[in-house]
Order: sequence, then C-alpha cells, then structure tokens
Amino acid sequence: MFPRLKSVLFLKCPRCTEGKFLEKPPYSFSTNKVLDKCPKCKVKYHLETSFYTGSMYVSYAVGVAIGVTVFVLSYVIIGWPTNPLGIFGIIVLVLLLLLPYISAVSKSIWAHFFIQYNKNLADKMKNR
Repeated sequence: MFPRLKSVLFLKCPRCTEGKFLEKPPYSFSTNKVLDKCPKCKVKYHLETSFYTGSMYVSYAVGVAIGVTVFVLSYVIIGWPTNPLGIFGIIVLVLLLLLPYISAVSKSIWAHFFIQYNKNLADKMKNR
C-alpha cells in the first residue's frame, strides 16, 4: 500500500508514517485532539494557531463522498428507492456512526497537505 495513504487511513505521522497523530483513538468519546509533535520524528503538527480549522472543508468532502457511496450501494442492493426518506435515513445513520473517524481522518488529510513526507526518515524509523 502507498505509505501516504496508509498513514492517512491509520492516522499516523505525515512525515515518518510511523508515529501517532492523535492523542486518543477516534472512538474514545473525547475530542480528536492532535498531538503537539510526532513521538518518533519530532515534527511539529501544529504549524500555526487554528491550523486544523481548514480540515472542516476536507471533512465536508469526505462526508459527501461517503454519502454518495452509501446511496450507490443502497441503490445496488435495494434497487431504485421507493421511499427516498429511507435512503436518506440510511445515509444519515452511516454518517453519524462514522463521524468520529471522518473528523480524525480529515485532520490527517489536512496535515498531509502541508507536512512533507520524508522517505529516508520513514525508512530509518522502520529500521529502529
């Protein structure tokens, strides 16, 4: 798997792809607080004040993508909806269940836009 994609999906450091990105897992009933820096390579995650505010735009795009995917899957499984509110309810339920992960992965995607991946550092961290 591509190291950057794996790093985004498993909420790892954008630079070394090994260190933790969040203080706690997304479903730990706390806010998805990003660590100050990577425990492995020491890269600073907060590049400026309110850096992760921009992740709201990414969260919206991820939510729309998941909503469309759920609609298409329900269309394939159920067929053309005779009750559009039922399909809408399924989409809302899936989005509510995935909300903590969507929030966390959106912050990870946002950080990956701005923090450069370093292959040499990643290889060095894997060999430790």
